[in-house]
Amino acid sequence: MLVDTFKRKIDYLRVSLTKQCNFRCQYCMPDTPDDFFDNTALALPKLLEFIKVAIDNGITKIRITGGEPLLRPDIAEFIAGIYAHKPSDPNTNIEIALTTNGFLLERFAQSLKDAGLKRINISLDSLKPERVKAISKRDALPQILRGIESAQRVGLGVKLNMVALVQTRDEICDMLEFGRTRGVLVRFIEFMENTHANSTLIPLTSSEILETIASRYKITPLFKEHFGPAKLFSIDAKSKDGRPYAFGIIAPHEDDFCASCNRIRLTSEGVLCPCLFYQDSVNAREAIVSGDKETMSTLLKQAVHNKPEKNQWSAEQISERAFYHTGG
Repeated sequence: MLVDTFKRKIDYLRVSLTKQCNFRCQYCMPDTPDDFFDNTALALPKLLEFIKVAIDNGITKIRITGGEPLLRPDIAEFIAGIYAHKPSDPNTNIEIALTTNGFLLERFAQSLKDAGLKRINISLDSLKPERVKAISKRDALPQILRGIESAQRVGLGVKLNMVALVQTRDEICDMLEFGRTRGVLVRFIEFMENTHANSTLIPLTSSEILETIASRYKITPLFKEHFGPAKLFSIDAKSKDGRPYAFGIIAPHEDDFCASCNRIRLTSEGVLCPCLFYQDSVNAREAIVSGDKETMSTLLKQAVHNKPEKNQWSAEQISERAFYHTGG
C-alpha cells in the first residue's frame, strides 16, 4: 500500500502515453507546431513493466492519458497487458480508464473494448462545429460525435468532459441535455490556468457553473465521484434509466480538492509527478528503460513521499508545466 506523509492512500496512477496530440486546444497547447513529434516517449512495453510494479505496490486505478493516447497504434495491446497482470492480492480489482479527444475513437472503440477497457472519458467542449474548430483548431465535431456513438455501441462506459469557460457558458445547459438524453455523465472542469494556454480565455468557477445550471434546473448536491475528482449533483430531469440525471464538477480551485487527492502521474518519458500544480518530480526513466524493478519501486515510493499537502496554484502562481506533458 502507498500512503503519503499526509496519510492519504495513493492508489490512482495517471499514465501519459505521449505528448503528441492531433488537436491544438486553446487551454492546453495552442502554439505548439503542427509537426511536433514526441521523440522521448518510452516504448509501451517499458511503460507496461512500470505499471506492473505500481500495481504490485498497491495501485488499483489507472488512467491512460496523453497528449492523445490513441495516437499510439499499439494501445489496445498495452491495455490488454495491464489486465493480464495479476495483482499479488487476488481480491484486488484493477480499474483502467482512458481519456481521449474522441477524434480517432470510432476506429479504436471495438479493439479497446476487446482489450478489456470498461470506461472512457471524452473531451467535448462545445456542440457547435465552428466553436469546436476555434477551440481545438480542428474541424472535429462530426468525428467526436461518431466516436461517442461507437463507444456506447460497443458497451464502453462513457463520460464527457467540458472545460468550462465564459466563452462557452451559453452551452452549459445544452451539454447537460446532450448527456442526459444519452445516459452519459457530463463533468464540467474548471479551466486550469497554465503558461501554455491562450491568455484570453476566461474561466468559469464552480459556483458560476452551478448558477448557470440553476437558471434552468433545480440542483441537488449528491456526493464525490467514486473513481474521480468530481463532485456530483443531480437535476430535476430524468436520465434514460428514469432516475434524476447526475452531472459532475471538477473544481481544483476549491480548498478540499487536495485533501482527498489519491493520484500520482507518470509522463510518457518516465517522470513521476506527485502533483499537477507542484514542480517537484522524480525521474524514473533510466530504471524503466533498464527494467530495474527494484529501483522503479523505490522511485515510486519516493514520489509518493514527496507528494505535497496542497498544490501551489494561486492567482499569482500558475503552472509552468504543459498539461500535454503530464497528462492533465
